Amino acid sequence: MKYILCLAVALVATVGYSSLSAQPLAPAQPQAVAQPGHAPSTEDSVKAAVNLLFTGMLQSSAATIRSSFADSAILQTIVEKDGKTTIRNEQVEDFAQAISKLEKGVADERIRFDVVRIDDNLAIVWAPYSFYYKGQLNHCGVDSFQLLRTSGGWKIIYLIDTRRKQPCQ
Repeated sequence: MKYILCLAVALVATVGYSSLSAQPLAPAQPQAVAQPGHAPSTEDSVKAAVNLLFTGMLQSSAATIRSSFADSAILQTIVEKDGKTTIRNEQVEDFAQAISKLEKGVADERIRFDVVRIDDNLAIVWAPYSFYYKGQLNHCGVDSFQLLRTSGGWKIIYLIDTRRKQPCQ
């Protein structure tokens, strides 16, 4: 269980801060906000689907985290250890449960949407992130998402991330 909780905290931190920018990333926003008189764009809807994950993490809500993913979603993390690069897999349910055990507000992943591309019912998002745990920068990296437009809206079908302690300016 301790391993899953550590993995959950690390994944949460996966989306937030770019080492290429000296500006801190903003906390995730729960929904796309349309301008008065304008419907949200498809890109806004994709961003809202991604932000839903981080809202769920910040609120320690397993239900919100689960709702951001498609049923068959894949979560992976690129791990660098002892000079070797490997991929660690995690189940959405395990991640959601681990985050839900954290105190509300302690898992704060902040992202920047560098790339959003959409073709019909498929979208990709490349998002540098910084992960803050209990208000302190814990790690940073990049989240790479693939999303599918379903009858229930955009859902994450694949999420892979990188993680590092430095540089995380």
